[in-house]
Amino acid sequence: MTNHFKKPVYLLFVAGIAGALLSSSILAAAALLLAITGLIISFRKSLYQAGWDKPKELRLLHFAFWFFVLVSFYSWAIEGFSYEGGKTFGNHARFILFWPLIIALSYAHLNASTLFAGAGLLAASTFGLLGSALLANQGSIDLLLNSRFGGGINPISFGNIALLGGFLTLVGGLFFYRSKRRALGFLFITIGAAAAAIAMLSQTRSNLVALPFFLLLLVPLLSKNLRIISMIAIPVVVVAAIATNDRMSEQIAGFLQNDTPDSAITIRMEVWGLAWNMFAENPWTGIGLGGYTQEIEASVASGEASAALIECCTGHAHNDFFNIAATSGIPGILSWAFLIFIPLTIFSRHLFSRHTASAHLAVAGSLVSIGYFLFGLTEATFNRTLFLTFYLVSVAGIAAALFNELSTSYVRQRTKTVSATIITKNEEDHIADCLKSARLVADEIIVLDSGSTDRTVEIAKQYADIIEVTDWPGFGVQKQRALEKATGEWVLSLDADERITPELAREINHRLADPDADAYKLPWAVTIYGARLDFGRSGRAPLRLFRREGVRFSDALVHERILIPEGRKTKTLRGRLTHYTHRDFGHSLEKSAKYAWLGSLEKHRKGKKTRTMIYPTLRGLMTFVQVYFIRFGFLDGAVGYLTAVTYAQVTFNKYAGLWTIDRPSIPATHDANAA
Repeated sequence: MTNHFKKPVYLLFVAGIAGALLSSSILAAAALLLAITGLIISFRKSLYQAGWDKPKELRLLHFAFWFFVLVSFYSWAIEGFSYEGGKTFGNHARFILFWPLIIALSYAHLNASTLFAGAGLLAASTFGLLGSALLANQGSIDLLLNSRFGGGINPISFGNIALLGGFLTLVGGLFFYRSKRRALGFLFITIGAAAAAIAMLSQTRSNLVALPFFLLLLVPLLSKNLRIISMIAIPVVVVAAIATNDRMSEQIAGFLQNDTPDSAITIRMEVWGLAWNMFAENPWTGIGLGGYTQEIEASVASGEASAALIECCTGHAHNDFFNIAATSGIPGILSWAFLIFIPLTIFSRHLFSRHTASAHLAVAGSLVSIGYFLFGLTEATFNRTLFLTFYLVSVAGIAAALFNELSTSYVRQRTKTVSATIITKNEEDHIADCLKSARLVADEIIVLDSGSTDRTVEIAKQYADIIEVTDWPGFGVQKQRALEKATGEWVLSLDADERITPELAREINHRLADPDADAYKLPWAVTIYGARLDFGRSGRAPLRLFRREGVRFSDALVHERILIPEGRKTKTLRGRLTHYTHRDFGHSLEKSAKYAWLGSLEKHRKGKKTRTMIYPTLRGLMTFVQVYFIRFGFLDGAVGYLTAVTYAQVTFNKYAGLWTIDRPSIPATHDANAA
């Protein structure tokens, strides 16, 4: 079925991106059709049947888009579902299409080449728009240069999207060049640079603000020599752009002469001040999606605001932050921050990836996020249909392409020897699967058992190279014993309830062909009660893979640490380390109680004390807040809530146990006398 959907999906995506400046309807129609395709694929569960391992980063992006919509609905509801607010909410509601878009684009295996092809056609469309304008002006270039060129739409929208499209095309050109398609690379670089120049004809101030940041984002893609040259070239290009922008030059000259900003800046500062006052009066709710317009009109009518605001600023505050703060309060600010900075954080992690396609897609995604942050300084981008839809489709496309490319990028074979070490006790339900998965990356498997009474040792003999039965000195000492028996250059330290997934195995083998770090953290994928947890405390990445020389384990009774020599580099892999923490809720309670008490003993051994029961209570509450809210544990649903409560209980028990250790015990004779 993939081939059945692949070409139509590619065509729809490219057509939508390429036609964004020609007509916002082209982009909107493409987004809708792609979303419908995604819904069909979801209904048939085709993507999951194909073995798709849903990246948790995409779930986080999905949350960012949905949270923005939910806050928008809340803001519309508190004002009584006004008609004016309904129009704004209808625009924001497009973001609910994000996940169907991701499903469609992931199932079609959207790749870097296709994505950059769409960007290149978008940049090329600026030539057609410029040509049409020249024909309309009978070829008069002077007339065109002396006015703000908007390609038939709002000059701000045209300028911002054209500049972004030009730089995405430049990134595509560098990608094709590095992929040995040099002629195509030169063509894209030329088109991208020309589109960026055409974008400057809009004389949009935010373009000049964004330009240096866009240029700096290209630097990681350049060779070392070109990076040095770029540090000189970037200031020159920015100064030249400002000097050739008549609108900016006039404003700077006017400010120097009169010591006052021009009227456009003055109006914006006034409307920002009014928007801030609206927020200050209603910080937790804002004044509603339609309330901003009503407040501006009322201020003008009463003479408190300039009449000029009626013509320019009744729809929005010409700034994303102030506009959202005024209409939606603190929840709105948070939703806006998530919408910008969650994608930026996810994309920027891969800026220096060794994989060519991934690095270029990471730069492209960062361009979009940073671009919208900077464009939003002088324009309410998420209140304009074209801006909002372009952000939706471009982020979905880049994210889908990035994770598709990453999943197929692990192709090299391991050159380093690896020893896998596992400590066990009564793990007959887990040990076989654990050792089978370890063999995907290990040349040698070492099992240290501490007196199992079930079939653990018998099963382990079928898969392990070294098996020993020992006493139980605590987690840290036992893992150190296993480490001392390892002979490989690298060591993979696993627990019996953990599994190396096939994708993680491919990534480990790929990285150990030419390691770029001395140790690697492996992200957990805790699986419990039929659900895989991606967030909360389960979203951590424990250190599991490391260069053996000079490394040792701490001697902690529980929650031991791997002690890496100072100066060594540690990185985090993408693949998931599946972690089956317990069999059922009863086992969970048993295990939690054991770990809490061991934690109490460990802290007492280190001289820690708890003087009142207030401290355990506060630590338990803090753990719940951290796991469920700060670490996004709520995204894991009911199981995520149960897990957060469990972690909070363990924390409380650990410090409460420490408190009991320091309490004097009651002699038995005293009990008898009391009786």
